[in-house]
Amino acid sequence: MQPDQLIQHVSAYNRWKHDLIQKINAYQSWLDAHKLSNPEDDLRVYEALNALEADRLTLAFVAEFSRGKSELINSLFFADYKRRLLPSQAGRTTMCPTELLYDDSATGPYIRLLPIESRKQNTSVAELKKSVIEWTSIPLDTSSADHMAESFAEVTQTKRVTIEEARELGLYDPDKLSPGDVNASDSHIDIPKWRHAIISFPHPLLEQGLVVLDTPGLNALGTEPELTLNMLPDAQGIVFVLAADTGVTQSDKEMWREHLQTYRKSHSNGLLVALNKIDMLWDELNDADTIRMDIAKQCRDTAKDLGIPDSQVFPVSAQKGLLAKVKDDDQLLQKSGMPKLVEALFHDVLPEKQEIIRNSVLSEITSIVNSTRMMIDTRLREARQQQEELQKLSGKNATVIEHLLKKTRDEQVLYNKNVEKLQTSRRILDRYTRELLSCLDVNTLDNLVAETRKAMTGSWTTVGMKKGMKIFFDNVHGNITDASSKAENIRKIIISIFEKFHADHGFEKIEPKVFTTMKYTNEMNRLYDEAEEFRTSPVTTMTEQSFVVKKFFIGLVSHARNVFFKAHQDGSSWSKAVLAPIIVQIKEHKKSIETRLETLRKISQSRETIESRIQKLDQICAELDSQIEIIDNMLDIIQKPVEEEPPQEMGKVIGRIP
Repeated sequence: MQPDQLIQHVSAYNRWKHDLIQKINAYQSWLDAHKLSNPEDDLRVYEALNALEADRLTLAFVAEFSRGKSELINSLFFADYKRRLLPSQAGRTTMCPTELLYDDSATGPYIRLLPIESRKQNTSVAELKKSVIEWTSIPLDTSSADHMAESFAEVTQTKRVTIEEARELGLYDPDKLSPGDVNASDSHIDIPKWRHAIISFPHPLLEQGLVVLDTPGLNALGTEPELTLNMLPDAQGIVFVLAADTGVTQSDKEMWREHLQTYRKSHSNGLLVALNKIDMLWDELNDADTIRMDIAKQCRDTAKDLGIPDSQVFPVSAQKGLLAKVKDDDQLLQKSGMPKLVEALFHDVLPEKQEIIRNSVLSEITSIVNSTRMMIDTRLREARQQQEELQKLSGKNATVIEHLLKKTRDEQVLYNKNVEKLQTSRRILDRYTRELLSCLDVNTLDNLVAETRKAMTGSWTTVGMKKGMKIFFDNVHGNITDASSKAENIRKIIISIFEKFHADHGFEKIEPKVFTTMKYTNEMNRLYDEAEEFRTSPVTTMTEQSFVVKKFFIGLVSHARNVFFKAHQDGSSWSKAVLAPIIVQIKEHKKSIETRLETLRKISQSRETIESRIQKLDQICAELDSQIEIIDNMLDIIQKPVEEEPPQEMGKVIGRIP
């Protein structure tokens, strides 16, 4: 597979997303032109479009040291430079988590490096990203591949510190030391110089929104909980890299069990295993069939060790794949296994990513489009009802018309009474909504954190830590459970409102949108499991207890705040939108009653009004039918899958949106 074919996969997703943004903008303009929009929906569309435009596709590469992970990234993404960009020499290479992306807000390419000393702060990497002053910035000269490779090598840098300082930073683990790490005369140790790196440059894939996350080995994953609590779970795809020459080692199994099994629970796709360095098995003394069987056996053994299907393990040679691309040797490229990994990766990741977008951003757009469709349906139903009434009135005397006029006025009185009751119900809803959102407020969470810290003060034992964490998670679970209970009460009130208007006025039956805290509860449970593994890991056991607690809380609180913020945001959006369908029906019904009354008054004065009004309603129904067709086309666009080639029919559909 040539590099342009790799770009095609990401381009397909990017094209789908930008086509979608274009169509939503066109649809919004159409709504404005036909006076079908409202300020609340306009804001929801604006927020959804912002989320789509800011969306990125993240691929994370996870491996122990010396598995060829950096070489795999070179082979996949940077072969066009005809040399290695990421350092991939023998021994330890990437010493800190590294994000490769394109920052279009920056004045030029750069490398930003977060000093390892930032681990002493009570601040997460996510928060530190907001403050450029905390980082060391290096301009990146993209005109020179040599200069870029030299700059990239900075992520491999280490520094020598005392064991005491390493312990203070949470990086001292005597069980993990290799010979020569410690200088016996002054008790010094080598540690990573940087805590985190961000590399921004205009690579075609990165420019289209791809983010490559390169992670260090097990030791770094264990000491940086933010990686396992935030960054890895948020990735749309993970490649776990193993080496064919070593097989699945104990540290590989530990990494898989502690940091990747959880990913499998929350993602249906997107986790693949690359069995790298298969060229080590290319024994010239064996024939091709024997080599093929040896590689197949290695894949089966790997799958068995990890407890996954054989089809999830991909034998590759990153080094030969890179060499093949540099030399334009398609035969060697196929033999390296890289094309199959690329196909599997993107056929897994892109549908998963698209589904995430559908479930978050597009569900909001779909809700708005459906709301508009329901409004048009209501108008069409009311118009046809008026047609039937007017056709029945042809040739009728004034008494019949007066009777119908009185009946419509009575309906207007009933409508006004129900609207008054609705206002009372809305006041009750507002109270429940405030209570719901208070349960999910980040300030509420901060209070829980403060209480937990207070309970743990002076009790740095394992028992004390466990008790403190239990208090925290019990309180969090209680808040989310309370929020769920209040959301259910709101739902019951809304159902009663919908049923009331349906019974009294014949409104279309609508099932209110449900707000559930289940996914937030599941996320907190996952967070708790991750936190327990972090607390009981060998690295944590050997690290200074007070530092562990501090870093644990940084990772924990950072992620918990994100969960609460998202829950609060979703709850707030839901509470504002949940009554929208019935309010649309109410407004349309009010308009319909007023129009019918005005028409009947005119008819009582002049019979000629009947025919002209019927003709006018014919035109209105035709226009409404046309609007429904456009809305249905928009719903089809939203559900459209990612395509490899630019879709031809999209232009036809947009042509229907004046």
